[in-house]
Amino acid sequence: MVDNSFDGSEAGTPESVWHAWDRTFPPLDLTPCRELVVVAPHPDDEILGVGGLMAVASAAGVPVTIVAVTDGGGSHEGSPTLSKEQLIAERPEESRRALEKLSVQADPIRLGIGDGAVADREDDIADALADIAGSGAWCLTTWRGDRHPDHEATARACWKVASRTGIRVVEYPVWMWHWAKPDHPDVPWERARAVALDPHIQSAKHAAVQEFRTQIAPLSDHPADRAVLPPHVLDRLLRPYEVVFA
Repeated sequence: MVDNSFDGSEAGTPESVWHAWDRTFPPLDLTPCRELVVVAPHPDDEILGVGGLMAVASAAGVPVTIVAVTDGGGSHEGSPTLSKEQLIAERPEESRRALEKLSVQADPIRLGIGDGAVADREDDIADALADIAGSGAWCLTTWRGDRHPDHEATARACWKVASRTGIRVVEYPVWMWHWAKPDHPDVPWERARAVALDPHIQSAKHAAVQEFRTQIAPLSDHPADRAVLPPHVLDRLLRPYEVVFA
């Protein structure tokens, strides 16, 4: 049974531990991919998890379609600074600016599911994705074991589509790097593939992440305004490579 009770505000496994891990993964072969359909539970997951991969694919002429499941209005419950409505308005704009930094030409399709309510709408999401992902597309989704409820529900919806259409599902971990440790038995390391990012793409991804202003810095000193993505979290997601489960 997967434990979903971890608290993302805690420090988690330091990047120094991951950096010291003596393990490398085979490279991801993008050659068979005809289209990337990147499914993001929240506006920023697509950049944090596979922003570099999207840039690599786009530069190689692979069309990239992005599906934002929610508009991220639940990131700061109880904030005295930004209302839910303000967050819903701002977070997609942050994502749009981030994509520009990566030179990824994509206008995300927004499903408008409530932040935190993805599990209740899995079938609706699967139906929408079935109409979006064409033959030969790869569906990139957050990992079904990521231990964030919206991430896991999004992955389940993508696998439902795959069972109907036969599209390939590739999962990207986000919160796994927080709660797991090297060689953690719950992680499918045998499926892990690496995407090397050249210095230009690394720089572009760093710049893209800086666009998520509502997430990377405190909105105020109020506890409800804490940064969702403080530096120790970003350290694990801004490496010179990305990892997916293929």
